[in-house]
Amino acid sequence: MFLRATIRRKDGKDHRYWSVVENRRVAGDRIVQRHVLYLGEINSSQELAWRRSIEVLDEQANAPRTLALFPEDRCEGLAPDASIVRLRLSELSLRRPRQWGACWLALELWQELGLDEFWAERLSPSRKGTRWDQVLFVLTAYRLLAPGSEWRLHREWFGRTALADLLGGDERLADPHALYACHDRLVGHKEALFTHLVERWRDLFNATFDVLLYDLTSTYFESDPPLDERDKRRHGYSRDHRGDCVQVVIALVVTPEGLPLAYEVLPGNTNDSQTLRAFLAKIERQYGRARRVWCMDRGVPTEAVLAEMRAADPPVQYLVGTPKGRLNRLERALLTKPWREARPGVQVKLLAEDGELYVFAQSADRIAKERSMRRRQLKWLWSRLAQLSTMTLSRDALLMRLGSAQTKAPAAWRLVDIRVTEHDGALSYSLNRHKLRKARRREGRYLLRTNLAETDPVKLWGYYLQLVAVEEAFRTLKGDLAIRPIFHQDEQRIEAHIFIAFLAYCLHVSLGQRLKALAPGLTTRRALEKFAAVQMVDVHIPTTDGRELWLTRYTQAEPELKLLLGRLRLELPPQPPPKITAAQAARHKPL
Repeated sequence: MFLRATIRRKDGKDHRYWSVVENRRVAGDRIVQRHVLYLGEINSSQELAWRRSIEVLDEQANAPRTLALFPEDRCEGLAPDASIVRLRLSELSLRRPRQWGACWLALELWQELGLDEFWAERLSPSRKGTRWDQVLFVLTAYRLLAPGSEWRLHREWFGRTALADLLGGDERLADPHALYACHDRLVGHKEALFTHLVERWRDLFNATFDVLLYDLTSTYFESDPPLDERDKRRHGYSRDHRGDCVQVVIALVVTPEGLPLAYEVLPGNTNDSQTLRAFLAKIERQYGRARRVWCMDRGVPTEAVLAEMRAADPPVQYLVGTPKGRLNRLERALLTKPWREARPGVQVKLLAEDGELYVFAQSADRIAKERSMRRRQLKWLWSRLAQLSTMTLSRDALLMRLGSAQTKAPAAWRLVDIRVTEHDGALSYSLNRHKLRKARRREGRYLLRTNLAETDPVKLWGYYLQLVAVEEAFRTLKGDLAIRPIFHQDEQRIEAHIFIAFLAYCLHVSLGQRLKALAPGLTTRRALEKFAAVQMVDVHIPTTDGRELWLTRYTQAEPELKLLLGRLRLELPPQPPPKITAAQAARHKPL
């Protein structure tokens, strides 16, 4: 195996993407290359660490081993002994192949976070022996590995996995009544879970909570609005562009590393600016009053809430995005301020006003990206307008096609003056150069505001960049963990569904933190796919006396998974011990 780099030019910049590749010899003495792991963009020290891991793996792979095999017909001459079992190897059979590796990894992460002990204390077994803590793990692992409905979990997925083997349970862990009943037991433990997670994040990853990221998203339901006016499913501003559907709003607080601290489910018609005051009080009650920096996007805090944060004792520190309208008011004052370099390619200006510090930032990479997007849209729109101007269309048909063009290129549309005459529907258009110059000045530039005493532009820029962590959390919940669609109709179970997705995200981000430190460049989803390649099978070998030897075995890890296990400092458990059944005559003896 070796590292191979691929160079791709994007937005005027070269990007180098790395992969682990393996040479394999095939028919005709030819060598073909097999893609093993995609690492993405990694730095030089990370590249060196991967090369060393590959070298160690290759040295071990070349070590010779000697194995002895004994066929079943070599038992002549042996004295009769009860300890000797004669096997019919010709009748060996493999049964029930099922996915083991990713399930084992999910259980390792669950135990690493201490969630097995946490839930064992709070979810006592039922009178019939149902282990609610294990049912919850099944639901969480399902959300992490192959999200879908509870009905699919019961009918298909559970039987194709080795979860019963890992937990020492059986198919009752996926009984549909148990799955739904488990939802009813969860939400009341939400606050205790948040407190538990803070301790685990601190112990496992040495996390600090000086900077908190706060944002909101929404998730919709393809169902009719509920009749109960107190139900949280309401029509509101949809971030998923599904204003036709009822939804709920999810408010989330994470650390800059993406480690979740708390979340809240709010009515779907909640305005972003109405949520912050209650969440500040919630965090203060649960974790105490400490010096924290709250990073938020524009639209979340209101002027009244920011004033309260400044007036608190001690003041609650914040760094927030600012609407572009405020930039118009401050533009003249900012022109006189010098640029200061936050990092290569990024410059900022600092302006102190009204007890706050305004940070005007520009990024060369972001300027190039936004300018490229605007040019591409404008080029397409200009070509489309030229086509429409030569067509013979009625005025109504022309307006409909113009509306379609506006939907496809909204940013470019604002830079073009378009006129359609009333009497003959003639189309004329021209570039608005004043708007174009204004758009060019704003590309790749944005305004922040803070009440921090910090004036180091590098730190201020770094604080705001960390907001991508909470956006990545929302992408994970909606993408990898497929929080949508929500099939439940009962409001309590809807909240429990989001609660389980939150638990799955905790496992997801925990694995991501381990990968970031030990196997950089590898995504969480890709690592789970590699582990999922390890299957478990039941090996059945009948004996000459009517018994059957039963070995449950997981398959050997491929070289790339061995490499990954070594990097993550994980060790697979020993194979389960073999079993031998009673003789057939004894099992079928009539009572």
